[in-house]
Amino acid sequence: MVDRVTLRSAIEQSATMIDGRQIISLRATLELAARFECPVREVELAALEAGIVPHRYVRNMGTLGPEGQAKLLRSTVAVVGLGGLGGYVAEALARMGVGRLILIDGDVFEEHNLNRQLFGTEAVLGQPKALVARQRVTEVNQAVEVIAHVATLTRQNVDTLLRGADVVVDALDRLPTRLMLQDGAQALGIPMVHGSIAGFLGQVMTILPGDTGLRGLYGHQENLPERGLEAHLGTPAATPMAVAAWEVQEVIKILTGRGDLLRHRLLVMDMEGNTVEMLRLEI
Repeated sequence: MVDRVTLRSAIEQSATMIDGRQIISLRATLELAARFECPVREVELAALEAGIVPHRYVRNMGTLGPEGQAKLLRSTVAVVGLGGLGGYVAEALARMGVGRLILIDGDVFEEHNLNRQLFGTEAVLGQPKALVARQRVTEVNQAVEVIAHVATLTRQNVDTLLRGADVVVDALDRLPTRLMLQDGAQALGIPMVHGSIAGFLGQVMTILPGDTGLRGLYGHQENLPERGLEAHLGTPAATPMAVAAWEVQEVIKILTGRGDLLRHRLLVMDMEGNTVEMLRLEI
């Protein structure tokens, strides 16, 4: 076990003053993690508790502050689906400093993914999305613990895959699986942030335990089509970027307890017609 007093003293000795704020550099953080044989995240949390900001998060301070950043580092988010939406979501959460990510996807990268999927490059074609995502997140932020599951979500494994998450992000592309994910998150009492895309269209909604959520849109019918409008309109590069960004902001608001959530409301954006509408759902 790390001696927190000794670690905090070492952090204070490593800190420098930049623009009136005490900062600890990434290099110093990594050196202390190696010296004390502890996770990088533990060093970052100890620094924040001492009022010292890891330099990588300094641009988060005006929005989150040290307490909000510490909340993110202590949080776990599950991202289900690591394609167009999920890749951008996972990357942004890692850069924001969410401390633990559960990344779930049973697919491999294919050529048709190259137009929009952040983690999909020519070099990783044929490789499992979850494993590529884990490697990328580790390269972005070593403080983030990554649990990667090369698995397709089912009713049999949903409880196991989501357990321990504080928030679940729906980045799927099939409606029946989305509804299964919501049911699983509801059963575990976990908030879920939903997002979907089609052509220039995107939608986002936050579903807390007990909410009707997607069931308010689609009901409880079982014979729903696998694919929605995206099967006809396609999925150009910019649409998942925009929707993923909004999903990430909803996650951050849930984890830090601030802001107005998209609860009981469906945000619909049409980037071709330059409109954003808010549809209220029946509670």
